[in-house]
Amino acid sequence: MRCIVNEDVVLSRPLEGPLSAHIGAFAVSVRKQGYAPDTQQRQVMLAACFSRWLGQKAISAQRVCAEHLTQCLRSRARHLRIHRGDAAALRQFLEFLRREGIVPAEKTSSCPLTPVEQTVREFETYLRNERALAETTIAYYVLYPLRFLTDRFGEGRVVLSRLSASDVVRFVQRQVPRLHQKRAKRLTSTLRSFLNYARYRGDITNDLAAAVPCVPAWSMTSIPRAIPIDAVCQLLASIDQRTPAGRRDYAILLLLARLGLRASEIVLLELDDIDWAAGELRVRGKGGQCTALPLSAEVGKAIVSYLRQGRPRSTSRRVFLRIKAPIRGFLDQGAIGSIVRHNIARAGIDSPSKGAHQFRHALAVQMLRHGASLTEIGEVLRHRSPQTTTIYAKVDLEALRPLALPWPGGVR
Repeated sequence: MRCIVNEDVVLSRPLEGPLSAHIGAFAVSVRKQGYAPDTQQRQVMLAACFSRWLGQKAISAQRVCAEHLTQCLRSRARHLRIHRGDAAALRQFLEFLRREGIVPAEKTSSCPLTPVEQTVREFETYLRNERALAETTIAYYVLYPLRFLTDRFGEGRVVLSRLSASDVVRFVQRQVPRLHQKRAKRLTSTLRSFLNYARYRGDITNDLAAAVPCVPAWSMTSIPRAIPIDAVCQLLASIDQRTPAGRRDYAILLLLARLGLRASEIVLLELDDIDWAAGELRVRGKGGQCTALPLSAEVGKAIVSYLRQGRPRSTSRRVFLRIKAPIRGFLDQGAIGSIVRHNIARAGIDSPSKGAHQFRHALAVQMLRHGASLTEIGEVLRHRSPQTTTIYAKVDLEALRPLALPWPGGVR
């Protein structure tokens, strides 16, 4: 006797077991995520098999845990072939059940945090809630303070008031010789941040951040690595805008090249951030800052084309979504970097780097060569410090040439 779950899924036998009443809702959830009919069929079939296995083992929904997924697959493997992706499909079913409150959340038997870990966890919370830093930034901000405190207190109790300038200097002197200059600079800057935080909390009274040695390095020693303007034009022209992926990628690359958005800012864009009447785009930048940028006709047209003919159906409010199931917004800025790398490689362009940030540099260089001031460039790129923008002065070689001193004796 067949069981019709919905128009895409028909099973060969009736639903059984403690989870049978929820199979239909799971099928709807899978369909909304954009999976192909064949994939929907298999995911729902596996969910039905799992529910039947639970019934055979007399396991109630309240007792279901992740270990039962493994046991069910082992039992199934004795007489049927296990396909690649079956384990992931069952995990997705379990996650659905937990979201709906049908199955209790997994009880974690995590070990209690050590005193050092607890102190760093509090610093992490401060960075997230008070400084509004991104998760990727927080990850490297806590790395070296964790090593520093472990080096000083080990597994014992952390008493920050016992820290001294000599502790700080010794730690930096031991660590820096093993690190590349960029990582060494990161060590000192994040360590200063932690020590300033400890002083802010009143755990230390001395300004130990001032005791952190400086890593020798000239500021702004390199020229920004900007993709050439003609390469940007070639890249945009190479994208096939007849496909959903092409329309999405074209709109993303325009946002990078024309508005100088950061990859993280594109990931966070939501439909409500676009004010079509005013022709503005609200951008969530660093530190939780929101800025309204003018939406040019070129960029607006590309976004409209994607929204109408390329964006998959989804309840997500994010502007840009994955093309393949599960249909959802990008998890992080790495997805934008992947789109840039893929399109640069496909177009056969020799660019100075493969990342998304080179388009911000290209926009700044183009503005500079068209007479924009550094202040204007800083406003467009939303730099919080004018010092950040001054590096682009090194790119305008024609303006710098009259300032060069003549060579003694002249040219021979």
